[in-house]
Amino acid sequence: MNQFLTSLRYRPILKWTGFSTVIMIALVVCSVFILLLYCFIAGAPPLQNEQNTLVYDREDQVVGVEHGGENRYWIQLDEMNEAFIQATLLTEDRRFYQHFGFDPKRIMAAAIHDIKQLSKSQGASTITQQYARNLYLSHEKTWTRKIKEALYALRLEMFYNKDEILAGYLNTIYYGHGAYGIEAASKYYFDKNAAELTLGEGALLAAIPKGPSYYSPYTNFENAKERQELILKTMYKQDAITEQELQSAVSESINLVRQVEKVEERFAPYFQDMVVQEASRLLDIDADSVKTSGYHIHTSLDQEMQKALEKNVQVNMPSTSDMQVGALSMDPQTGEVLAVVGGRDYQKSSYNRAVQAKRMPGSTFKPFLYYAALESGYTPATTLMSKPTYFELEDGTVYEPSNYNGYYAYEPITLAQAIALSDNVYAVKTNVFLGEDVLVETANKMGITSKLPAVPSLALGTASVSVEEMVGAYSLFANGGKKIEPHVIEKITDRRGKTIYEHKPTEEQILDEQHAFVMANLMTGMFDSSLNDYMQVTGASIADELTRPFAGKSGTTKTDSWMIGYSTDIVTGIWTGYDENKAIEKVKEHQFAKDIWAEFMEEAHAESTFHAFSPPDGVTGVYIDPDSGQLATPYCAHQRLAYFEEGSEPTTYCELHLPIDDHGNKQDLESIDKQRNKSKNRNWLDIMF
Repeated sequence: MNQFLTSLRYRPILKWTGFSTVIMIALVVCSVFILLLYCFIAGAPPLQNEQNTLVYDREDQVVGVEHGGENRYWIQLDEMNEAFIQATLLTEDRRFYQHFGFDPKRIMAAAIHDIKQLSKSQGASTITQQYARNLYLSHEKTWTRKIKEALYALRLEMFYNKDEILAGYLNTIYYGHGAYGIEAASKYYFDKNAAELTLGEGALLAAIPKGPSYYSPYTNFENAKERQELILKTMYKQDAITEQELQSAVSESINLVRQVEKVEERFAPYFQDMVVQEASRLLDIDADSVKTSGYHIHTSLDQEMQKALEKNVQVNMPSTSDMQVGALSMDPQTGEVLAVVGGRDYQKSSYNRAVQAKRMPGSTFKPFLYYAALESGYTPATTLMSKPTYFELEDGTVYEPSNYNGYYAYEPITLAQAIALSDNVYAVKTNVFLGEDVLVETANKMGITSKLPAVPSLALGTASVSVEEMVGAYSLFANGGKKIEPHVIEKITDRRGKTIYEHKPTEEQILDEQHAFVMANLMTGMFDSSLNDYMQVTGASIADELTRPFAGKSGTTKTDSWMIGYSTDIVTGIWTGYDENKAIEKVKEHQFAKDIWAEFMEEAHAESTFHAFSPPDGVTGVYIDPDSGQLATPYCAHQRLAYFEEGSEPTTYCELHLPIDDHGNKQDLESIDKQRNKSKNRNWLDIMF
């Protein structure tokens, strides 16, 4: 009876115990289901975070590696030394291929230790957990971080296979000295690829992640060597290597790269900086993200032209001079930047004077003015008086431009001569005649974005602009007036090979094609001695160095020296001067820009097919007398083939250079013709022209 009453008394307890157990199991099952559902909905976490960005030239050769403050590469498992992989697995996670991201035995042992020590010092992380922590989390030892780590680890195991996780871990683990991943570590410590590591080298690198500073072979070689040998012995005990391999690896000489000797200058550093800046703008991300996102950036860099430009800067600017340089070469048909020099020494100054600096371009600004003049009815034969001239401005002040060294023709000169001789009075007169706003509008249309004041002196290049702007604008003269966008990047792909940006050229016609060609022909005049007058043409000092026709314009101010010129294939601009805007006082210093330009352009075209400036439809060429601008006769000492828009070419013959008769009077063309052709029914003018 008592037993029966006792059993009745405990039945509710058993009932509630069983019910509670069921509830607990159900809660655990629900929790697991919710956890798995969360991980599934959250999806696969990315396997990579920061990776080195590679920069390629126009031939798809790697010319630079951008990695910010960290050095990272990504390679596949089959590109790694197999012994190194085994060493890492045996050291970090022997049961990696058996567990699901967590090792229960290690977790339980670590938890008991932490409870006993009242701390969180004991680690039991698997490779998956370490990978999750390295990618997504901090290394602080808190329960919150450990929970997040577990969730990331579960997601990694859910969506990726073991080889993918192991490859990711080995590509992201820190090996000290800024090297992340086995490839970066191999290059840093041994200057070789990960696949080329020896057993001893692989074991040494496998020792480092446990304590990158403590086990660095550079700072603590004995610690690194001791742990290396421990790893090798573990590999032997686990039958991963033979006894002979063990002994050989232990006695192997470790030849670390001497880092002081490994410092290398970046190739085309100013160009590579432009790549990062342009990518940052195109992708709307900061520069550090560009460097560490694993992009493959394909650029327009021509390595041979870059080397030639750097060499000619070095050869023509003596080391004793403090002058600086900004140089940029571009394909005028596409806007592709081919080569850049932003200064004499990148190590001393990374400031890019070809892009960032803005200086007064002097007379190199005149072609924009004269293009506007052609649009307004000027021709190469249009004449204006060259003599000292005063201009009264709207505010009542007087402006008096002067020519170089105070030289003037003191007679009318043609536009062809004015641009070849760089006559300042002709330029200012033209600017005032057209209206100063016209020059501003024309320069803006051609790609000059710097602020330009609408004043008479703008014709002489008194505003500040960059070399890149000027070269881009000159490209329109070289390509027949088509809009181009100066750029260094052709294509960007992400770390998976997906194209995320590709440059698309424009086809917009900005300038009148006929007038653009006439300007190109006018700008060949700086090298043509037939245009010499009250002084030599401005390109006389380098004309003999040029083996093919180029168009160009030089410019000088008190503090700046410029030379910009082009063929149909290449436009190159050179600026030289002092960073502090100090006056250029030596004549030879004003020559640097021209010498660099001439030698570079000759070298750049040495192996290329020559393409002449071809007149488009609507343009006609005639021989004129450079002084009068009229059609040349046999009595003209100099003749120049000049191009005109059809219908604007001169129709009368030059009478400046006719012979003198016996009475001291200049003969007329008609009487000369009659005397020379009394017995012939032919006209010598018809024969000549």
